[in-house]
Amino acid sequence: MSASERRESVLRAAQIEFGTGGYSGTTTEAIARRGGVSQPYLFRLFPATKALVLAAIFEEAGTDLTGEESLAAMGRAYNALLDNREVLQMQLQMWSTACQDDEVRHLARRRLSDLWQQVQRISGADDQRVMMFMASGMLLNVFAALGLPRIKEQLGEALTGLS
Repeated sequence: MSASERRESVLRAAQIEFGTGGYSGTTTEAIARRGGVSQPYLFRLFPATKALVLAAIFEEAGTDLTGEESLAAMGRAYNALLDNREVLQMQLQMWSTACQDDEVRHLARRRLSDLWQQVQRISGADDQRVMMFMASGMLLNVFAALGLPRIKEQLGEALTGLS
């Protein structure tokens, strides 16, 4: 396995472990074990746990489409991501950690801004449309975390059962 493959393996392992245990409840030993590397090797890849969690938080995304087609394609890709419980948990842990950690908050803000600009650049949508698109994604996060269906016809029924 090449160094870049090991790095990707460690990042995937970190997403799963941080998603399950959070930043403070995850050990580098567990990440190294899941990633199939030794703990000393993990620290050669990432000099500190903070560097590892920051690297694991976001991945780049993109598409060759434009306009509403691009928003639909990005939405489908994001919807599929929400089926991956580990990715969802990692994302939710990231928002939670950002509440207490300035470095994570700074990175989360910067990457959210980058994502906003990327969606706007790819789609050509105005701020209002991008806001609606991003807000829908956040709502889908909540639905996924609560195990609610994402099919439009089922939403009304599912939401009435929340109270």
